[in-house]
Amino acid sequence: MNTESPVILENKRVLLRPLVEEDFGYLLPFSLNEPELWRYSLVSPAGAEQLKSYITSVLNDKAKGTSYPFIVYDKLNEAYAGSTRFYDIQAAYKTLQLGYTWYGTGFQGTGLNKNCKYLLLEYAFGTLGMERVEFRADAKNKRSLAAMKSIGCTVEGTLRSHMPDGFAGRRNSAVLSILRDEWFSSLKSGLEQQL
Repeated sequence: MNTESPVILENKRVLLRPLVEEDFGYLLPFSLNEPELWRYSLVSPAGAEQLKSYITSVLNDKAKGTSYPFIVYDKLNEAYAGSTRFYDIQAAYKTLQLGYTWYGTGFQGTGLNKNCKYLLLEYAFGTLGMERVEFRADAKNKRSLAAMKSIGCTVEGTLRSHMPDGFAGRRNSAVLSILRDEWFSSLKSGLEQQL
C-alpha cells in the first residue's frame, strides 16, 4: 500500500484520515474514561502511557508498510470518535485485514461504523484492488461480530486458542471476510442503502 500521499476517506457523515502522533490528545479522553472499550483488545491503550505506546506501535507498523491506521472524525457530532486500520497488508496476495476498530460509547450504534466500513471497503476493493478483506474478533465479542455480519461479512470459522486475550488467558478468534466479487455484486449496494 502506497503511503507516500495521505489516504483521506470521507462522506457526509465521517472523515477518516491517517493517524498521527498529534492525535494523542483527541483519543486520550477515551483512553482515560472508557475502560470498557478495551475489554476485547489484545493491546489496551487504557491510560496515557499505554495510549502513547499504542500510537507509537501502530505508526511503526505503518512505516513498515504492514498497517495503515486512521483516526475517525464524526462530522455529524463534530467530534473525534475513535480509530480503525488496515493491517496485515499482503499486497502480493491482494489481501488485507480490517480491524482494531473502536469508537467511544457515545458513537456506538449511531450508524458511524457502517459509514466507516463502507469507505474502507470501497477503498480496499475499488482503489487498492484487493481480492479479500478479512476481519477477526474475539469470539466472545458479540457486538463486534454482529456489526461485521450486518455489513455482509461471511463467517468462516474460529481459530481456537488463537492468541493471548490480554487477561492472562487465551482467546478464540472468529474469522470473517468479504471477497471482491461479493462486494461489487451485492454488498456494496446493500450497504449504500443502509447509510
